[in-house]
Amino acid sequence: MLRAAIIGVGNMGRNHARVLSEIEGVELVAVADKHAEANKNGKRYWKRFYTDYRKLIENERPDLITLAVPTIHHHAIGLAVLKARIPLLIEKPLAYTISEAEELIAAAHKHKTLLTVGHIERFNPAVQELQARIKAGELGRIYKVKASRVGPIPPRIQDVGVVIDLAVHDIDVFRYLIGSEPVRVYAETAQRLHSHKEDLLAGVIKFADDTIAYLNVNWLTPTNIRQLTITGEKGLFVLDYLDQRLQFYENVASQEEKSQHIVEGKMIRFKIAKREPLRNELEHFIDCVRKRTQPLVTGEDGKRVLEIAHMLLRSAKEGRVVHE
Repeated sequence: MLRAAIIGVGNMGRNHARVLSEIEGVELVAVADKHAEANKNGKRYWKRFYTDYRKLIENERPDLITLAVPTIHHHAIGLAVLKARIPLLIEKPLAYTISEAEELIAAAHKHKTLLTVGHIERFNPAVQELQARIKAGELGRIYKVKASRVGPIPPRIQDVGVVIDLAVHDIDVFRYLIGSEPVRVYAETAQRLHSHKEDLLAGVIKFADDTIAYLNVNWLTPTNIRQLTITGEKGLFVLDYLDQRLQFYENVASQEEKSQHIVEGKMIRFKIAKREPLRNELEHFIDCVRKRTQPLVTGEDGKRVLEIAHMLLRSAKEGRVVHE
């Protein structure tokens, strides 16, 4: 039986608690949150509650910890967990700054402790299906990727804007599916409703393999849309994250040698075995702890995503293309 703990049981942390409490072979022994009232919202899931995460680490010595606090606190709390040599999953993004991310990675290496980042979309069954089909060559060369991640403004998020909070999901998925790294970015951001951070992003990323990626991200839309399209030489994949739906629109002309035409073919809707991505992610983390294997999302992956996000922010601030 693995003994698990959570630091931070706000909206996301309570979801961690719900899922961990349902996983066989795992006992959620304790959680910590500086707000004592948080104990009322999910105490059916855990045994003990702390307002000081340091006391939790000292008294419980759990086998693993998930960290779901505001981004600005990831660094200090993460270092304390890693110093205690407890395997750690940090909710995305890895850290507030790149230097903080580097220190977390260095601490994980120094203390020989597992560190992973909660880039949850990699564990979406539709994304996993898409990645397998791209890897099998069903799309051929990738030309263009476009992500739309829009919805209402979340009042709970005050420490970061839409780039660090939302766009990091799609930046990670781009790297995962394309298998290449950015060489330059250009972005425009705006602050319309949020009190002090950007709430709109329009971004373009050029990858080393010549793929062009577009980001349409905001907190200004009255309904949640989470969609990804990937255009390649053999057709178009359309993915809906929320419905876990994947479709393919075939380019029949790609079957002809050296064809320079696009001819619409059949549309294929793939059958996806739907499953909660968070459960997939936490089960993977637990499996890595048990087997002492490398996670799908490493600390280095989290740092790289953060670097690209900061490139986009710098581009928007300076009004220019930013090169790697």
